Amino acid sequence: MKTSDFYYELPSELIAQDPLEDRSSSRLLYLNKETGEMKDESFRDITKYLKAGDCLVLNNTKVLPARLYGSKADTGAAVEILLLKRLTAESWECLVRPGKKCRPGAVIEFGGGLLTGRITEVLEEGNRVIRFEFDGVFEEILDSLGEMPLPPYITHKLKDRNRYQTVYAKEEGSAAAPTAGLHFTQELLQEIRDMGVEIAEVTLHVGLGTFRPVKVDDVTKHHMHSEYYHIDEETAERINKTRAAGGRIVCVGTTSCRTLESAADENGILHPGGDWTEIFIYPGYYFKIMDALITNFHLPESTLVMLVSAFAGKEKIMSAYEHAVSEKYRFFSFGDAMFIE
Repeated sequence: MKTSDFYYELPSELIAQDPLEDRSSSRLLYLNKETGEMKDESFRDITKYLKAGDCLVLNNTKVLPARLYGSKADTGAAVEILLLKRLTAESWECLVRPGKKCRPGAVIEFGGGLLTGRITEVLEEGNRVIRFEFDGVFEEILDSLGEMPLPPYITHKLKDRNRYQTVYAKEEGSAAAPTAGLHFTQELLQEIRDMGVEIAEVTLHVGLGTFRPVKVDDVTKHHMHSEYYHIDEETAERINKTRAAGGRIVCVGTTSCRTLESAADENGILHPGGDWTEIFIYPGYYFKIMDALITNFHLPESTLVMLVSAFAGKEKIMSAYEHAVSEKYRFFSFGDAMFIE
């Protein structure tokens, strides 16, 4: 299986640069993975495809304003860092640009010295470990100095940082948003509850590795990044009860999918707890727990296209993407959505 098998042509003008004013007014492409049937809908029509007894699974992670701009203390040279993973109370794994001159021992100042970071280690893939020094609460300082870490394909300035958060975001720790959830409003979620659909929340802190391009020709040789997830006992019980009663597990986004598939045993029983996952889902994978998926449109040759191809079949996904391009759907983080069942 080659990485090039998951390539598709995407005109750059279809990459959504700004969120829609109304989250739920996005378009929704319905795909039946058994028959290949497709329908063009509005995201609000998601209620047509959910049923009483289903369980909708949300990833309640919250994106940190993880992009910081500073300068080297010795030369004043500009430095940009992106917080990727918290290692201790003061230390983070970070992406640093430019990296060549930021060697161990280098000190970077942010906000006129409000925050100071010292590089303590260079990791194998080139990321840096930075130990921060500050007075007060780190999260409050980050909130005042940091910017939302929008993906590189979004070039417009985000006017309202809350638009890169889901309306149910709670647990801080992500370097990127679980973007399939951006389409939901509180009103739509309440409408779904009123239908008799259970709603369960899991946490997976999204790392930038999600968007890292696959650089090997052989898909099976790709090594996935590690991301932390947590599922509480009440959530595990709710999902297990839904399955036992014959209801469907509907994941909102690939992050919710990867969380459940990481924490389920071979019998499809979900176990509570927290752990790191490097799960890589590509065609040939047997899904243990997910029955349906709400997802955005993903980058060509990405691990996320591979995941949806594993769920619906590569030919059906490529056909759906071809349809979405021809119908001028909006792509990627601020783009439109698919419902696959």
